Amino acid sequence: MVGAAVFFVALEVAYLTFAGLPPIGKPWVDATNFVYGRDFINTWMGGRSMFAGGPAAWFDFEAYNAALRKMLGTTDYLQHFWSYPPHVILFIWPFGLMPYLPAYIVWCAVGIALYLLACSSAIPRQRMLFLAVAPGIAVCIFFGQNGFYTAALLVGGLLNLNRRPVLAGVLFGILTAKPQLGLLLPVILLLDRRWLTIASAVVTTAVLVALTSMLFGWQVWVEFYQKVVPQQQWLTTHAGDLLFAMVSSVFFGARLVHLPLSIAWALQGIVAALAIAALVWTYWRRRDPALSLAFLVTATFLVTPYILNYDMVVFGFVVALLRDRADNTIGDHWLLIAVWTLPVAMMIAAVVWIPLAPIVLIAFAARLIWRLAQSDGREVGLQPLQATGVAA
Repeated sequence: MVGAAVFFVALEVAYLTFAGLPPIGKPWVDATNFVYGRDFINTWMGGRSMFAGGPAAWFDFEAYNAALRKMLGTTDYLQHFWSYPPHVILFIWPFGLMPYLPAYIVWCAVGIALYLLACSSAIPRQRMLFLAVAPGIAVCIFFGQNGFYTAALLVGGLLNLNRRPVLAGVLFGILTAKPQLGLLLPVILLLDRRWLTIASAVVTTAVLVALTSMLFGWQVWVEFYQKVVPQQQWLTTHAGDLLFAMVSSVFFGARLVHLPLSIAWALQGIVAALAIAALVWTYWRRRDPALSLAFLVTATFLVTPYILNYDMVVFGFVVALLRDRADNTIGDHWLLIAVWTLPVAMMIAAVVWIPLAPIVLIAFAARLIWRLAQSDGREVGLQPLQATGVAA
């Protein structure tokens, strides 16, 4: 835990050191003319759009980056893509009311607090620092991303399935702002016959879509699917450089080692199909809930072709959930360390063309399935999770 805290501080200090001091008059911009918090500029701009007709103007790549260059006072070429569904504005607009740097600080502080709160019913208090200084958190802060918010929604929903099924559905409905993280939730909810949670999630999503349409017009959704969805498809297939080091999918791992697109897609499809089949087997009947939850999260990262290391905040919860089990072997402990460090380790490995993320995640998934097959649902770790409302 001490090592994690040291790493956390070192990463942020290293960024401030190498990025350099901000130019005079632009305290939110580093010496490379890039904003501190990197991708948080998208959240901030989205929040400001609440009072300027909505986010539709940012759906166009050229128009969005031209607006950013004008605001930042730079002629440097920027490459920011707006990728969020319109209803995200309903949650981020308060940040648009603040100056950039205070908004970024509040964004990180509130996000971490909500993540820790969501995990607190299943993780002992003495493990909270372990969650707070995880490499996934450090990466999320570095890139100014929303991984702690999406992790809070996913974990909060899963932990409330039994005790508060309506609340779980509301949290899953809000998670549609980052749909790839909830991609497999319908599978487990249907298999477990969580009809109240399903209804709550559907109603929540419908209300969010309706509210967004009332504020910005139905056309905002049409433009989103006409402009942003094709843009994301293009990014998945053609983007490279830093994304090769940050996207954890099998598809990007195959591209990292220069396999043809057709083979990369084929490998992604095979692994996704196997992960879904294994998930159906896992939730077909009640099994060890901690291991089942861990596999659900892992399968989510194996199924989608576009999911990044700053989304791995949720793995901090998974590791904290499993690390003290009495039935862990030495191999399990090393595998958990590999998963915990993965958000940073995968970027280092990418420098020498090693697709570490899919390797580790596939190994972790395989080990979880093996352990689930050996368990009858009454193994170590069942009672604590039952108390918080998780069921396999």
